[in-house]
Amino acid sequence: MKTYLEQLQFILDNGATRADRTGVGTISCFGMQARYNLTDGFPAVTTKKLAWKVMSSELLWFVSGSNNINDLKSIYGNNKIWDANYQDYLDRLGLDNNSGDMGRVYGSQWRSWQSHDGRQIDQLQEAINSIKTNPHSRRIIVNAWNPGETEMDQVALPPCHCFFQFYVANQKLSLHMYQRSADMFLGVPFNIASYSLLLHMIAKITKLEPWEFVHTIGDAHIYLDAVAQVKEQISRQPLPLPELHIEDRGQTSIDDFVLSDFMLVDYQCHQAIKAKMAV
Repeated sequence: MKTYLEQLQFILDNGATRADRTGVGTISCFGMQARYNLTDGFPAVTTKKLAWKVMSSELLWFVSGSNNINDLKSIYGNNKIWDANYQDYLDRLGLDNNSGDMGRVYGSQWRSWQSHDGRQIDQLQEAINSIKTNPHSRRIIVNAWNPGETEMDQVALPPCHCFFQFYVANQKLSLHMYQRSADMFLGVPFNIASYSLLLHMIAKITKLEPWEFVHTIGDAHIYLDAVAQVKEQISRQPLPLPELHIEDRGQTSIDDFVLSDFMLVDYQCHQAIKAKMAV
């Protein structure tokens, strides 16, 4: 995870101070890329603690196609990562209920994209089918950014990680994700781990070797109230990467995985560093 720490330092050294939607303010750089070879170990941040079950339960929620926060809680009851965004969404709409509907967030776009002719397209399953049947295609893409469903009264949070593409070569599977907006301290360690886990899951059901996660970021930012925490993290020495173990229960579908299937082996990390999430 040295590359991630170098990105943090680069932003501190070269970033522009900018106002932002939340009112907190950021130090920001535009356009960054990192490559994580999964044969080197699972890219879990070690200079602070990764909330593994929170991250992996959120991914399973995306994969399920749900847009309801209560479904996320049913996967892992202690997952509070979307609570503030959900409450903000209710406040914006002037609602006081617990329906859990967050608008068409990631899972809805991945699994039931609404086409112009009224069809619902399961982009994730179509990508998996293409990996199996047409692995050299340059169109193995999942797009979460639907311009017609990103307004403040339509969705709790428009997708930040909004587009990803698969690539197969020599029986190895890679994934490239584009992220329009990245909270480098709080969000990006989750994003790296989440898409690396997704890559492992799909490699398993397509019988390919998980190879490389490529992460491209548009607006890479550090919130001004997290600068001290970032400097603390950069000062820490990275530890060896863990390995990912996925329990083999004969999973053949992306919907076959459950939270208990995933385990980080030999995960060593420094203590957690807390910061407030900007909403």
